[in-house]
Amino acid sequence: MNKKTIVVVGTSRGIGHAIVHQLAQQSDFTILALSRDVEKMKQSFDGISNVLCQHFDLSADVANQAKQLFEGISSIDVIINNAGLLVNKPFTELSHNDIASCYQVNVIGVMETVQAAVSKMNPVGSHIVNISSMGGFQGAMKFAGLSAYSTSKAALCSFTELFAEEYKDSTIKMNCLCLGAAQTEMLEEAFPGYIAPVSAEKMAEFIVDFALKGNQWMNGKILPVSLTTP
Repeated sequence: MNKKTIVVVGTSRGIGHAIVHQLAQQSDFTILALSRDVEKMKQSFDGISNVLCQHFDLSADVANQAKQLFEGISSIDVIINNAGLLVNKPFTELSHNDIASCYQVNVIGVMETVQAAVSKMNPVGSHIVNISSMGGFQGAMKFAGLSAYSTSKAALCSFTELFAEEYKDSTIKMNCLCLGAAQTEMLEEAFPGYIAPVSAEKMAEFIVDFALKGNQWMNGKILPVSLTTP
């Protein structure tokens, strides 16, 4: 494989954490791991020479953060927008801040990250993968308490389609994976006690393979990746 620079957003735990470890096995990849929790990242990826850990907070001032992070990068081959914020509350108990926070992290922050990255994407060909949820996939089962989270993830699907249309004549491809149940901390927050049939590591395997190859065949696609939803 050619040397690649891969940006992974949301890497301190769960699927994002597993994605970085799997990508790092390729010594000719440089992985920029981004998360709010820098200390946790450093503990997890300590000693891995091709992983660079940087603080990145999708809740505020994303455009300036992303601009500064990407300034020193000549070319980005892959971005995996994996970070997400879950709010699990009955609809009438949702505050304005609950709803706004979900949309800021799950949609607005992703869009601003991509805005900062567009000029840095590899002109030979690059892939942006947005990680959504089956909760945001049209026609899939929905669950009480997840109105803010699932609607924000649905908006991420829509952004994927719109970006792909606007950049269809470029070499940048964008696709969206709507994940079903995988055993992560976030799943436990949404469905306490539920045991998923898929581990974070197995889900990460699929995402890594798709991120590296999926842009060869598709653009602007919303793909369900699910054995089951709780």
